Amino acid sequence: MKDIFEQVDRWRRDGRSVVVATVVQVVRSAPRGPGAAMAVNELGEVAGSVSGGCVEGALVEEAERVLADGKPRLVSYGISDEQGISVGLTCGGTIHLFLQPLFAEFPALAEALRRDDPIALCVEIEGPDAGATMLVSRDGEAQGVLGNPDLAHRVLEDARSCIARGTTVVREYGLRGEPLESGVRAFIDAFVPRPDLYIFGAVDFSRALVTLGKYLGYRVSVVDARRTFATRQRFPDADEVVAAWPDEFLAKARVDERTAICVLTHDPKFDVPVLKLALRTRAGYIGAMGSRGTHERRMAALRAEGVTEAELERVRAPIGLDIGSTTPEETAVAIAAEIIALRTGHPGGFLHGGAGPIHRQREHVS
Repeated sequence: MKDIFEQVDRWRRDGRSVVVATVVQVVRSAPRGPGAAMAVNELGEVAGSVSGGCVEGALVEEAERVLADGKPRLVSYGISDEQGISVGLTCGGTIHLFLQPLFAEFPALAEALRRDDPIALCVEIEGPDAGATMLVSRDGEAQGVLGNPDLAHRVLEDARSCIARGTTVVREYGLRGEPLESGVRAFIDAFVPRPDLYIFGAVDFSRALVTLGKYLGYRVSVVDARRTFATRQRFPDADEVVAAWPDEFLAKARVDERTAICVLTHDPKFDVPVLKLALRTRAGYIGAMGSRGTHERRMAALRAEGVTEAELERVRAPIGLDIGSTTPEETAVAIAAEIIALRTGHPGGFLHGGAGPIHRQREHVS
């Protein structure tokens, strides 16, 4: 939804009728995960994608039916059925999508997304009130009506948990919110602020990593103590460029499990203090640039500072996957690939010659 909400809001302000189709569940393999959304208006204009082109044509026809009768519906496309084959879903999995007319709470959702405020969209996708929609903020404030008060309370609790973890899920409940019964299925899509990518060192490699980090959805900060190098002119695409000592900046920065920290200075007076601090945070990725010899000297300095072996194991150095990169752009790709591989738990090897599914089943993380 994040990638289409501005277009959808323009249609809404122009008085267009809009249907939103959202991937709510994926079985086995699919090009895009839960939360991917596509919108269609009464003129046949389309925003977004849910499958990379496999089912969009058929989905437009379904959206036209929803525009005509106003009734939300749950549809599925999979390689195992004739419908999936006819629309070209050849990636070996099944996707379940929920189509609904633009809901009354959409303006509030759009405003929260503009402000980057944590919020969850909760939609009843199966049950007596299919299509009912509720927004839940991080502090538990709710907008909209979802079934009955008992069901709404239970979904609200789950939505707050999803916001805390940044996850998107489908949950099943009894008609009055009973956790171990069935009758109602709800889709909970948590929107959380962009994760942070902190790049320490205003070097040529940093410029390429800024571009790729932004493309991957990170909020990117470039930090360097050298004011001559830490300038907006050199890094126009960064969200912020800060002239400060790296460890002093990191001591005050927001860091959580989704944060990526890349130390590209390979200068011990910068590297050692910031890595010592980074290793005591919850950052999901900590990488440091430099040769193996540079890293061995850096490790020795960190040990002398009291950093434990368990903490040192978290440093990805030399930084990036081994893909033979040499240029700043190629190195940025290698670093980004390692960040993704570590986040998803994949080994980062070649898909060719491997076995098993390409896309692993896991709770979708925003």
